[in-house]
Amino acid sequence: MKIVITGGAGFIGSNIAEVLSKDNEVIVLDNLSTGKRGNTKDLDIKFVEGSITDLELLQTVFKDVDYVLHQAAIPSVPRSIKDPIASNNANINGTLNVLVAARDRSVKKVIYASSSSVYGDTPKLPKREDMTPNPLSPYAVAKLTGEYYCNVFNEVYGLKTVALRYFNVYGPKQDPYSDYAAVIPKFVSKISGDEPPVIYGDGLQTRDFTFVNDVVAANIRAMRSDATGVFNIASGSRITIKELAELVMKLMDKNLKVVLKEPRKGDVKHSLADISRAKAAFDYEPGYRLEKGLEETIRWFS
Repeated sequence: MKIVITGGAGFIGSNIAEVLSKDNEVIVLDNLSTGKRGNTKDLDIKFVEGSITDLELLQTVFKDVDYVLHQAAIPSVPRSIKDPIASNNANINGTLNVLVAARDRSVKKVIYASSSSVYGDTPKLPKREDMTPNPLSPYAVAKLTGEYYCNVFNEVYGLKTVALRYFNVYGPKQDPYSDYAAVIPKFVSKISGDEPPVIYGDGLQTRDFTFVNDVVAANIRAMRSDATGVFNIASGSRITIKELAELVMKLMDKNLKVVLKEPRKGDVKHSLADISRAKAAFDYEPGYRLEKGLEETIRWFS
């Protein structure tokens, strides 16, 4: 098959490209704003440097393509709060361009990377896809808008689409050095340098962490299935951020005092996914418990 991965030099996209490029013709499209060329340097792929905001480029790249796995985004709640216009341009306008080009080039299916942030701070757990969204940041608004566009293109134009709501993805190739880096690579980076891990808030907030290999499997299963619609992709279990820090220190054989700082705007208090819909639709089953995923992540960073 011929497959385009937008954002394919990024954390999740490059992990997908690594698997799919073994048996398929894979084109990676990335403007390298957050992705790294080195993430794909050893892969058998065609690399196109460019942006999803360039519709003409997308029309060219999507010619004779079977599937598009749309991972490209500005992937940060704090960054979207700092610069909502940039978040809107990349995450809403860019997604619309991807869908238009996919429709025009008769792509069979688009898999769209959405986010658990669309749920916001709704108190009910676990989060189910039929719950009313409550986005608390420009990033979350943009991801939800992308889902709505996917549904419209499915209903109006007959372009098959799947939106996968990722819950706190972690694993190899995740950047620990960005100001907007996710919590696990930041913990690993600091703890390896004998610096105390920093938690924003009281540390009692909970998250449902998903190992990147499970996200890769979900994308491929959704792509190959007949499923359309919105699906949670997660582990289906949760841990407090304080417990997470302690677990990472235990696995790295370190004993440091956690530093607590003021909570960040847009962060939710608790997160836990119901993953039964994805299991039923395309047999999604997480294969990595948190400790196993952390061990692989720590090994990769070291």
